[in-house]
Amino acid sequence: MSQSVVIMGGGPAGLAAGYELAKKGYKVILLEKEKQVGGISKTVEKDGYRFDQGGHRFFTKIDEVERLWKEVLEEEFLLRPRLSRIFYRGKFFDYPIKPFNALSRLGFIEAVKIMGSYVKVKIKPISPEESFEDWVTNRFGYRLFKHFFKSYTEKVWGMSTKQLKAEWAAQRIQGLNLVTAVTNALFKQFKKNSIKTLIEEFHYPRLGPGQMYESMARAIEKCDGRVLLNARVSGINMQGKRVLSVDYVNGDGQEKSIAADYAISSLPLKDMFNLIAPKLDSGLDHAGNLLKYRDFISVNLALNQEFLFPDNWIYVHSPEVNLGRIQNFKQWSPAMVPEEGCSSLGLEYFCNEGDKLWNSPDEDLITMAIDEISRMGLIDKDAVKWGWVVRVPKAYPVYDDDYQQAMPVIKQYLNSLENLQSIGRNGLHRYNNMDHSILTGLMAAQNIQGAAHDLWSVNTDDEYHETMEAKH
Repeated sequence: MSQSVVIMGGGPAGLAAGYELAKKGYKVILLEKEKQVGGISKTVEKDGYRFDQGGHRFFTKIDEVERLWKEVLEEEFLLRPRLSRIFYRGKFFDYPIKPFNALSRLGFIEAVKIMGSYVKVKIKPISPEESFEDWVTNRFGYRLFKHFFKSYTEKVWGMSTKQLKAEWAAQRIQGLNLVTAVTNALFKQFKKNSIKTLIEEFHYPRLGPGQMYESMARAIEKCDGRVLLNARVSGINMQGKRVLSVDYVNGDGQEKSIAADYAISSLPLKDMFNLIAPKLDSGLDHAGNLLKYRDFISVNLALNQEFLFPDNWIYVHSPEVNLGRIQNFKQWSPAMVPEEGCSSLGLEYFCNEGDKLWNSPDEDLITMAIDEISRMGLIDKDAVKWGWVVRVPKAYPVYDDDYQQAMPVIKQYLNSLENLQSIGRNGLHRYNNMDHSILTGLMAAQNIQGAAHDLWSVNTDDEYHETMEAKH
């Protein structure tokens, strides 16, 4: 089959699309601006230590995606136990929360206040329900919202929970068992046969998620596809509603062009719109530039200590520290740590590209991270061997008023294009989980083969992604 497909972006979505098409004989050329594939799901390495950019569990309810993972990685796909906690008010709360654990830490007086807050909002709910704060408060009361959502959410997004749109809450926390367990423990509203729990185990590549996507890139090349690294897309040349070719700059600074029968992009929509030539009309250009993103910094530490704590990760809700989340890589896979008697951590700080935190010198960030996590009592400062900072731009698409204004215009334009599809978290400006992003890549590949999937419908199911019916 001689039809060529240019794929812009080598994250999970782009690689899944490329793999699906290369297996079917299409001429696949994948362009990735970084020196390695994986996008924000890549695994970076220093001195033999491997670090994720955030935590990336391989859990899905989508059979097609699970088959793909197992096909690509086979025996290197580990089954790992899940343990995570919340750090708040100097205490650790189990996550998923256990009623006795939660109540004993919140205390009797606060439990009574939570009940009053819950009853109040049930009698008089907030209307209209516009913000994240409105959505959560209407379901769990303001005091539960304040304890388990407000501070952490504002760390992640850098904005008030009144500014973040309710759509994000509806997409991400349907039936969230953290609050469900606390609410049910307080108000005894569940029946035993309907209890749901968060997943207790997940799959994980032995050498981190990057191993999955590096393997997928090799599989594309085995099917005669091409994966070009250090290849930054510099232009998308269109005639009417069709892409004719894609320009890119290679690692030597040379500009090249590839003719395309079809094109698939997982680039951030804002970036993609600015690459299209001829330039889009002012309304579309304005809509694309309204979109915003949230970035983060990972301060990675290697430590001279065999065991730190049992959690895979910890959410840090405490507002007195900047730290947002902690990844404990040895608990994800022992192979992430190359030295006996040692361990490693990834300390995540949410920020905006170009702000004070983003521009802070690496040494200052490392010092701050070590100080904050040692004050939490999780490590001894003297155990730290070295630190390494990685900055991750455009990690999270922002849901705000500008997003709500821009997306109808953007969707209408993208749906009108004949041979260009946009996929993945940033390509759809949707806070998708990794498996949902992969599914959009598979669907886009199938559309090229004659299917008619609606990529915007992915991740709109009613059931919370991480819930499962409890076994009795």
